[in-house]
Amino acid sequence: MSTTILIATDYSLESLNILKKVLKEKSTTEQNTKYRILLVSGYDTGDSIRDLLFNTKTTTFSKIRTKEFCDAYSIIANKYSHLVDKIVCDIFTGSLQRSFNNYVKAENIAEIYYSPSLKNKNTKGKFDLTPFIKKCKETFSSEIVLETPKVMPEKGRLAEVFAEI
Repeated sequence: MSTTILIATDYSLESLNILKKVLKEKSTTEQNTKYRILLVSGYDTGDSIRDLLFNTKTTTFSKIRTKEFCDAYSIIANKYSHLVDKIVCDIFTGSLQRSFNNYVKAENIAEIYYSPSLKNKNTKGKFDLTPFIKKCKETFSSEIVLETPKVMPEKGRLAEVFAEI
């Protein structure tokens, strides 16, 4: 059986703690379920015709996602390979609640996890999905509180993935 999960992210290493918490919880409770995970951030494409015509998801991801982030979610996917069917990075470009609800329905999303404490959520054209998620009645959503220690030597590095939260 496969279930689709949406995790709201800002494509920072800190946001992968949501993924780690969800998979850690699922590994203790679920037995035969595989998860298709969507890491989604809101992205404002702008109004420029040139940008709308010539920008692709690949160029957008090269702007907002770092190599460390891709390496880190690959490490997490390998650690929980018994739970992860596939991890997909995506962007939501809509501005209406109805668009978000249609996105959730089209992707067949069963659960949504988000954290209001992400710091980089409004940079480089990204916007926060939390208001859309809170108003979405299509599916189950849960808020994850991230507790990071004040002193963390590996903060902002790939080694942050291995730190227990």
